Amino acid sequence: MKADKDFYQQLNDQFRLTTILVVYRLPDYQSLLQEFLWQTLDCPPKYPRMHKFIDYWIENIEAPIHSVQIENIEIISPSNFEVISKYYEFKL
Repeated sequence: MKADKDFYQQLNDQFRLTTILVVYRLPDYQSLLQEFLWQTLDCPPKYPRMHKFIDYWIENIEAPIHSVQIENIEIISPSNFEVISKYYEFKL
């Protein structure tokens, strides 16, 4: 059974879960700001999918962008193991 290509890219730290927060102005009410949150797998530091999304927004959506915030995290990473409680055997 062959693993998914995206899975291998995540293992090799090529793709990360990327969250993009777009703050934009409403077309009819320029003094009001609205937020749009979007998540995708993207490849830092160039973020090709994010750039494609922002380019699409600028060309096709009338709401002007005020700011963009980008966060990413590894989806697949080594686990941390920590004992948080001791095992107790109770006799009744």
